[in-house]
Amino acid sequence: MKQKIWLSSPHIGGTEQKYVKEAFDTNWIAPLGPNVDAFEESLANYCGVKNAAALSSGTAAIHLALIIIGVEKGDEVITSSFTFSATVNPIVYQGATPVLIDSEPETWNMEPEILETAIKDRLSKGKKPKAIIPVHLYGMPASMGEIMEIANRYEIPVIEDAAEALGSRYLDKPVGSFGKMAILSFNGNKIITTSGGGALISNDEEMVEKARFLSTQSRDKAPHYQHSQIGYNYRMSNVLAGIGRGQLEVIEDRIKRRRDNFLFYKTNLLEFEGITFLEEPDKSYFSNHWLTAILIDSKKTGTTREILQKELEKENIESRPMWKPMHLQPVFSSCPAYLNGTSESLFIKGLCLPSGSNMSDEDRIRVLKTIINCLAK
Repeated sequence: MKQKIWLSSPHIGGTEQKYVKEAFDTNWIAPLGPNVDAFEESLANYCGVKNAAALSSGTAAIHLALIIIGVEKGDEVITSSFTFSATVNPIVYQGATPVLIDSEPETWNMEPEILETAIKDRLSKGKKPKAIIPVHLYGMPASMGEIMEIANRYEIPVIEDAAEALGSRYLDKPVGSFGKMAILSFNGNKIITTSGGGALISNDEEMVEKARFLSTQSRDKAPHYQHSQIGYNYRMSNVLAGIGRGQLEVIEDRIKRRRDNFLFYKTNLLEFEGITFLEEPDKSYFSNHWLTAILIDSKKTGTTREILQKELEKENIESRPMWKPMHLQPVFSSCPAYLNGTSESLFIKGLCLPSGSNMSDEDRIRVLKTIINCLAK
C-alpha cells in the first residue's frame, strides 16, 4: 500500500524537545511552570494582545469565556452555523441556547447582515443575546469590521473562535485581537500543536486571570483547600506548553508552507471549470490557509465531492468533507437559525484537501494527479 498522506498531521520543528527536556530535568511535569508562563507571554505577543491563558483545549477556552461573560441558563448566544460542534457545545454546557447564523459566500463565515437581522428578531422577542461567537473558518478571517460594528452598536460582547486561524489577519490585525476575548486550539491537526491544548486570549487582564483561576479548580487563596465557586480542570501542563514554545518559534514557516500548498493546488487546477477555492476576498484578508478547501460543481466537473473523496481514499490520501452545518445536526436542529442556504451548499459541494506543512513536493504531486485523473474521467 502507498504511504498515507494525511489531511493535516503534526509537524515537529526541532526545539520542542529542548523545552520538554527542561520540564523533565527540573521535574516540572505538573500543570503550571516556566514553560506555561513563557508560552503564554509569547502567544500574547504573537496575537497582538496583552494576556493569554494556556488551557487544555479550545473547547475549554470557549466554555470559560462564556462563564466569564456571565452566560447562564436561559440566555442566548449567537454563533456561526457553519463550524465544528466544539464551537456550540459549550453554549449548551451553560444551559444557554445557540442562535445559529448562516455564512456569507465570500469568506464562508458569519454573514453580517443576517447577524443584525437575528439580533433585531431576538430583541423583538425580549431576548438580548449575551454574546456573539464568530468563527474564522479554515483560517479565513471573518468580516470582523462589520461584525464588530454591529456588536458594538447593540452592546453585545464578541468571543472570536480563532481555533483554526492562528496567524491569520484582518486589516493587518491578528484575528483574535478584535473581540472581548478569543480562543485558540493546539489540537494535533492545527497549524501548531501542543498535542492537545488551547488558549484564551484577551487585552483584559482581569478576564484572563479569571480564566486561570477557574481552570485550576477555582481554588481560593487560603492556607487550606477552599472553594467559593465551581471550578474546572482546564489548565495546560508544563510539558505540553514546552511543545507549544517550540512550535511557536516556527509558526511563520508553517504559515508560508500552508499558503504555498493552497497556491500549488489553485495554480494547477485553474484549467478545470467547476473547481473553486476558499480564497481571500481582497487585501483586507490574510488567511493562514490552515486547510485548502475546494468546491466541486458536479454539473461542470461531472463528479462530486463524494466521488473525489473516494478516489483519494483509494490512493491512501486523506481528505475531509466540509463541516456539516449545526442547524442540520440532530442535536442542534431545534435551535433558532437564520439561514440563506450558503452553508448547506458549501457542505454538499465542499472538500478539504491535504494541507499539512510537512507534506513533501512528491506528496502534493500525488494528490494533484489523483484529483486530475478523477476530473478527467
